[in-house]
Amino acid sequence: MVRIVEVTSGRDLRRFIELPYSLYRGHPYWVPQLRKEIRHTLSRKHNAFFEHSDMALFLALNDAGKVVGRIAGILNAMHLKTHKDGVGFFGFFECEERYETAEALLEAVASWARAQGLSALRGPTNPTLNDSSSLLMAGFDRMPAILMPYNFAYYKDYLMRWGFREAMKIWAFYLHYKHAKYSRMIRGAEIVKRRNPGLKLRTLDMSRYYEDVEIMRQIWNDGWKHNWGFVPITENEFRQMAKEFKSVVDPRICYILEHHDEPVAFSVSLPNINPALKKLPDGRLFPFGLAKILLHEKFGGFNEIRMPLMGAKQKVHGRAFDVLPVLETMVKSPSYGYEACENSWILDSNTILKNLISALGGAVDREYAILEKDLSTP
Repeated sequence: MVRIVEVTSGRDLRRFIELPYSLYRGHPYWVPQLRKEIRHTLSRKHNAFFEHSDMALFLALNDAGKVVGRIAGILNAMHLKTHKDGVGFFGFFECEERYETAEALLEAVASWARAQGLSALRGPTNPTLNDSSSLLMAGFDRMPAILMPYNFAYYKDYLMRWGFREAMKIWAFYLHYKHAKYSRMIRGAEIVKRRNPGLKLRTLDMSRYYEDVEIMRQIWNDGWKHNWGFVPITENEFRQMAKEFKSVVDPRICYILEHHDEPVAFSVSLPNINPALKKLPDGRLFPFGLAKILLHEKFGGFNEIRMPLMGAKQKVHGRAFDVLPVLETMVKSPSYGYEACENSWILDSNTILKNLISALGGAVDREYAILEKDLSTP
């Protein structure tokens, strides 16, 4: 028997945050998230998500009162305003290896969602698609890249058994630069430049960091607005994301493309610091965690990157402008000590981007998915 309780106290919140660290203890591939980051994500004071949306947290307790599972029910008002589809979300799902526990958690969040007037559940999102979202479906035998999720393989079985189906398949592509095929892409880039005088590619300017961040947000919201599941990201949300990135960002591999001085495309890549975070099994920077990260950087270094953000304005779609920042990243990165890049996550419906990365020599490395269940059916 398990008992489901809603998180209503500081003690319950601490237990909600603690569960993954005990559940995955000693796991060779799970990467601990910093506790401070999780607390901020769940904080109504710190997370700009709560300016427009809501979330309820639930714990599963066994007979001894031990936490054996957790889940969040999420009402994303920006999604509902954009899509008007009655879809709610679930996230932060973790569970012991016991289906009955997962079932109890899912039933609790479904009841909560119905009480909010929602007609379907989609996820996992933590709490939005712009955060560390989706379920790992294949590729359990290696560490994920920075800000990508990891979960036990049995989660897929439990969620599908409860009635979820795949709403969207998502891919992570891996490209090692020694296998990169640049020549054809470089020739194509030169053609784009000749046909479009006035193109200028520049790196992220740290002296005007948040101004550049706002430029990227505007391109993102314009360029991706017709993509599956898209929800506009607010200025405060994007600024919050940028603040979190700032401590790890390498401006040499973040680009803004301008056409006659108008920003029209961008890409952001981050050093993959997960091998260093792996050395912090309890997710704490202090008293010794920060030193471990600094020592890793000094003696091991970060030799891979992940490109989590890129985009181009709608009016330049089809003109291959978005290829230029991506190509520049891959050409220049080896000179900065980066040997490989993960491009993720990429929607299965984004045929153009999948073909681009494949043409460059990238290969599918991991499979993820966003799941969905109609709450009108049992």
